[in-house]
Amino acid sequence: MNFRSLALFLAAAAVPQAVVAGPLAYGICQTGCNCLAVACYAGAGFTFGVPIPGSTPAAIMACNAGLGTCMAACAAIALTPTP
Repeated sequence: MNFRSLALFLAAAAVPQAVVAGPLAYGICQTGCNCLAVACYAGAGFTFGVPIPGSTPAAIMACNAGLGTCMAACAAIALTPTP
């Protein structure tokens, strides 16, 4: 390998490449969403993950809607390149 090829290779290797940290970022995002949902349930006087017999209270429906919106944002994060 000649000097020019080596210099070109080293220059290309030194340039930062974008990394897709999808699974890690997605997991962190989902953990954050679930923490917020637990806090929302607790604020409404319920325990996250425990079934409620009968009709679901409006506060729980609002928490679930917020959780769904947050999880949808996580899906976009999973596909975003992370430098």
